[in-house]
Amino acid sequence: MKEFIATFYSHFGAIQFKRLCDGKGLKAAVMPVPRSLSSSCGTCVRFCAEDPEEFPEKTEEMEQIVRIEGEKYITVYHIEE
Repeated sequence: MKEFIATFYSHFGAIQFKRLCDGKGLKAAVMPVPRSLSSSCGTCVRFCAEDPEEFPEKTEEMEQIVRIEGEKYITVYHIEE
């Protein structure tokens, strides 16, 4: 199982995504955003999945999704601006 972090533009977006993860049976937790990742609201969701096909649908509040690899973060998805 791989670990990911999703960041959001609002706290509401993080809570909404956590609920979507719960609905798909994915282990997920709301937590503060790690310092090395930027975020507008300071709240992220750390979740586990085998691959991106298991992710809940992306929301308007989502900023990015990164895969955790040791001490590094690999971008999986970033909102197009």
